Amino acid sequence: MQDGKHVILYVEDDADFRDSLRMVLEAHGYVMVEAATAEKGLVVYKEQKPDFVIVDLMMEEVDAGTNFVKELKVLGNEAPVYMLSSVGDDLTRTVSPAELGLTGVFQKPIDHAALLGVLKTVFGT
Repeated sequence: MQDGKHVILYVEDDADFRDSLRMVLEAHGYVMVEAATAEKGLVVYKEQKPDFVIVDLMMEEVDAGTNFVKELKVLGNEAPVYMLSSVGDDLTRTVSPAELGLTGVFQKPIDHAALLGVLKTVFGT
């Protein structure tokens, strides 16, 4: 938490998606920290210790998102981690989210109401 607000880490290579989500999260009382690459995401994760993580599946490299999630697992991450994918639910047919260390998967572009509902459930707010 930061200043009494939950911190959400968003790892996404598209600045427009990051900007859009920042407006929504901040308007609802969350702090968003961001990274444009999986590598930078790990740095921000270690610095900020976020309460919730959203990571795009495909960024600078095809496996960047899944490798990021695997690294979080190695680091002992306990925050919920959601993968953001343009294939959405189809991803869960080929990959087990739990095996990757994911709490769930969101369809891209992210449904803001669905995300806010999940955050409300996770944080009990």
